[in-house]
This record gives sequence, C-alpha cells and structure tokens, in this order.
Amino acid sequence: MDTIRITDLEVFYQVGVTEEERAKAQRLLLSVEMTHDFTSAISRDNLAETVDYHAISQRLLRFGDGCHWQLIETLAADIAAMILDDFTPKSVSVEVKKFAIPQAAHVSVRLTRVPRS
Repeated sequence: MDTIRITDLEVFYQVGVTEEERAKAQRLLLSVEMTHDFTSAISRDNLAETVDYHAISQRLLRFGDGCHWQLIETLAADIAAMILDDFTPKSVSVEVKKFAIPQAAHVSVRLTRVPRS
C-alpha cells in the first residue's frame, strides 16, 4: 500500500480539559498519514484518483473553527473520521501534538482508523 504524509501542520484549535484551557485557541501540530493505492493515479497522472493532500490540509486549517474538544484523543478521532468520510483513503493515522507541559517538547496522541464496512 502507498502512503501520503502531512507532517506537523500547524493549527490553532480550542482544546483542553478545563474551560480556561479551552478559552482561546492553542497551537497544535497535526500529522496525518494515509494509505491508498496510487496505481491508477500514477498510470493516468490524475489527481482525482489519489488523495488530495492540499485539500486535506486546507480542511484541517479550518477544522477547529467554532469547535472545541476536551481531549486531544477525541480531536484525533474526529479528524480521522472526517478524512475517511470525505477523502476515502484506505486507512488514516492521525497524530496530535500539544504543548501543555513546559518541561516536555510536546504531548501527543496517535491513532489509526480504517473505513467502516
């Protein structure tokens, strides 16, 4: 299976357990890895037959508009569901990095999802 990656896309979403934490958007880094069969896209040199990483990036930049999450786990699951539903890769892995602990470079969660049958 072939892979497309978007690495450390900088977004600003409202996420956090406390209301204070969710009061304003926080900087997060999103990494997305999608599997897809590129055979048709390559043979025809056709964007419509692959996963449009530019469109996904643009969607992710706006994904947090008007939304908030308590857990980055929930955010990662929501992102994965949106990508599977709207862009139809064979699978998607999402990593969300949050800068919540000053003594750590970041805290992150990573999950992988496949389309529901």
